[in-house]
Amino acid sequence: MKQPALPAEGGCRCGGVRFRVTKAPLMTMACHCTGCQKMTASAYSASVAIPADGFEVIKGEPVIGGMKQADLPHFFCPDCMSWMFTRPKALDFMANVRATLFDDTSWYAPFVETCVSEKLDWAETGAPHGFSQFPTMENMTRLIDAYADWAAAR
Repeated sequence: MKQPALPAEGGCRCGGVRFRVTKAPLMTMACHCTGCQKMTASAYSASVAIPADGFEVIKGEPVIGGMKQADLPHFFCPDCMSWMFTRPKALDFMANVRATLFDDTSWYAPFVETCVSEKLDWAETGAPHGFSQFPTMENMTRLIDAYADWAAAR
């Protein structure tokens, strides 16, 4: 798997909100939780963890949507309502960006699957790591290191 060419950009479906990424991903993921299934209207959400200081909104003003939880704010385009990114308070060092919103997605492949206990039977991602729920913080640190090696070897 190659890494994205940086800076990388992307945006919502209507183009009203755009973002730029200037740092390499920490990890790529697919989440099978029923919340992600409902917010994406799909089997899972595909995302890319980006260092917080390597992610910026460059056009538009996203709004908080989804469950509107203070500790897990989900940001959407106010016009087309595309779910764009999440900034988990517990993981304040990163922004979790929806992978399919990048202008170029040819580099993306999920490294980790989360909430596989909730996955639809037919949903497969090919991710080399899977967790029945969300990984612990200790596992996240190990996964970030393992992702760097995995991405470099591809």
